[in-house]
Amino acid sequence: MFEKLPGFKFEVIPILSQGDKDKKTPLAFKEGSNFFTYEIEQALLEGRIDLAVHSAKDLEDNPPPGLVIAALTDSLSRFDCLVAAGNFNLDSLPPGSRIGTSSQNRKQAISKYRNDLVTLDIRGNVPERLFQLDRGNFEAVIVAEAALKRLGLEKRISQVIPLDILEPHFLQGRLAIQVRDTRKDLLKIFRSIDVS
Repeated sequence: MFEKLPGFKFEVIPILSQGDKDKKTPLAFKEGSNFFTYEIEQALLEGRIDLAVHSAKDLEDNPPPGLVIAALTDSLSRFDCLVAAGNFNLDSLPPGSRIGTSSQNRKQAISKYRNDLVTLDIRGNVPERLFQLDRGNFEAVIVAEAALKRLGLEKRISQVIPLDILEPHFLQGRLAIQVRDTRKDLLKIFRSIDVS
């Protein structure tokens, strides 16, 4: 996205959110909240950063006053993927296989498709989840295809899960650029470019 603004220089300020630090709370309890955005949005409101880049599906249902979305990218992929030991797919996984996911939507979809599979909570970023899979904690994990693509891990995909089995969040695979509503300059810049 930023390569489309060659005349500008950006400094990346890494900020860990509560969602990054808390590896235990099931995400089912935090969907629609500011679990992955609070610390970043506070830095934005306080002027410590000029803009924030979020995974669009992590945005809370009720963002804080004073912040707006300047741009949304197209989705890199809307699909979820199965990453499985032994390269199994949903049909070939042995009965009783443990599938790691913290999303209530994913759990319900998998249980509806095959109620002999066991869905268990898993936390951590994508590399941490793959490490748990490789360590034998699970027979498979479900992650967003876009996340694997952005990390160059497409070779780990055992199956791209069809939408008729699992319908992901409508914003999955998209990035959101968030700014203060007073930054008309940034709003003008990001709304003038094709960020797809």
